[in-house]
Amino acid sequence: MGVKVRERKGTYRYLTFGLLTLLFSISMAVTAYSGQFEDAAAAYKRGDYEEAYRLTKALAQEGIYEAQYNLGVMYGDGRGVPQNYTEAVKWYRKAAEQGYAKAQYNLGIMYADGRGVPQDYTEAMKWYRRAAEQGYAKAQFNLGVMYDKGQGVTEDYTEAVKWFRKAGEQGYAKAQVNLGVMYDKGEGVPQDHTEAMKWYRKAAEQGNAKAQQNLALKDDKSRGVPQDHTKAAKWYRKAAEQGDAGAQVNLALMFDKGEGVPQDHTKAAKWFRKAAEQGDAEGQYNLGLMYDKGRGVPQNYTEAVKWFRKAAEQGYAKAQYNLGIMYADGRGVPQDYTEAMKWYRKAAGQGYAKAQYNLGVMYDKGQDVPQNYAEGVKWYRKAAEQGDAGAQVNLALMFDKGEGVPQDHTKAAKWFRKAAEQGDAQAQYNLGLMYDKGQGVPQNYILAHMWFNLAVSALEGKGRNDAEKIRDLVASKMTPAQIAEAERLAREWKPKKDQ
Repeated sequence: MGVKVRERKGTYRYLTFGLLTLLFSISMAVTAYSGQFEDAAAAYKRGDYEEAYRLTKALAQEGIYEAQYNLGVMYGDGRGVPQNYTEAVKWYRKAAEQGYAKAQYNLGIMYADGRGVPQDYTEAMKWYRRAAEQGYAKAQFNLGVMYDKGQGVTEDYTEAVKWFRKAGEQGYAKAQVNLGVMYDKGEGVPQDHTEAMKWYRKAAEQGNAKAQQNLALKDDKSRGVPQDHTKAAKWYRKAAEQGDAGAQVNLALMFDKGEGVPQDHTKAAKWFRKAAEQGDAEGQYNLGLMYDKGRGVPQNYTEAVKWFRKAAEQGYAKAQYNLGIMYADGRGVPQDYTEAMKWYRKAAGQGYAKAQYNLGVMYDKGQDVPQNYAEGVKWYRKAAEQGDAGAQVNLALMFDKGEGVPQDHTKAAKWFRKAAEQGDAQAQYNLGLMYDKGQGVPQNYILAHMWFNLAVSALEGKGRNDAEKIRDLVASKMTPAQIAEAERLAREWKPKKDQ
């Protein structure tokens, strides 16, 4: 009941702020206190946080801004003292007001996250800006994120690019990734895939997994560069080996399809599992598919259900759909149409066409629900409008028979045509019938013959024989010139995806 689809994960950008700086600042501008400061740093480094706290607090109370900053770090991290964000904010503020960029940056984070103070993006922006204007790359990056997301300020991609560039030019990898994304999408700058590649590469060569993933996607999907699956696989692997779940999924897909690497379903299953065990829904879904098909792992429907369920419970529509199929077919679980309906409905509610189609079938056929043609039509229509050929055929049949809707041969022909143009043989056969009879369309033996001919080439067994018989019957009503024209149209016909 339906086709299971895999997709590559898409482009990554950083849309969250950096973590607090949880390391001591060890450069001391005031030499009178340098020995005490170094003793505090040494105690912190060896894990003697109580001694580090004692020495640092004394310096902080003397107004030494680096010590005030470090004391804020200790309160924020709960080292040498109970964790206390309010105290952390107090000491960051003291250092920040003396112009210390790291403290300004951390104070900005506390306001952005609402730790120790009410969340206030405007205050966060103020402190990020002070640090950013001193050239502090992490603050420049966070300022860019605020402009990118419109937090504490009107969304402004041009300003976001400006700050990402300042941080990127200092070698800050996260900013380089985001600058690459801005060029990739043409946000705040003219779209320029070459520039995007340049910035992704700078971050990727520092080992940044998201940049490696984005670089791989450009090679994989031919985004502004010639398609090169081998290069894509190389960059996916680098990111995957760092534990990036998106890259693990994409590398698995390369192995599964044999793109850029020799096809190896066992390796595909291995990388899907790594992502799945991190809680990645797409990895869980694909690992479920591998168990369902016995590809790269022994076929095991129970395991397939387990992984589909994990992804489905995260709201992953394809997994919800496949879990519905497992219940409908009784694979890995007792057959249960009520459970199947439940999971189809969840996926259908997210707009997943195949689930909408299956829901339509259940209402149409009365599978463990009262037969309800109107509900069947409703769900067929939702899927049909997304281009699902099976739903288009079934919706056409409902109009043709007047089930759940007033009988309307014109609408039936419309939906048969949409599916037929995608190459659906049943739709081609039925559309041929409508042209032969002049039902819902003007009678036209040439088009009837063409559609029957196309159906004959796609059907097998009895369906093919039936299509041949009626095609030949139509031919008996045509001139040789008309038959030649119909055959020409069939030869030149090409399927097209319904939009």
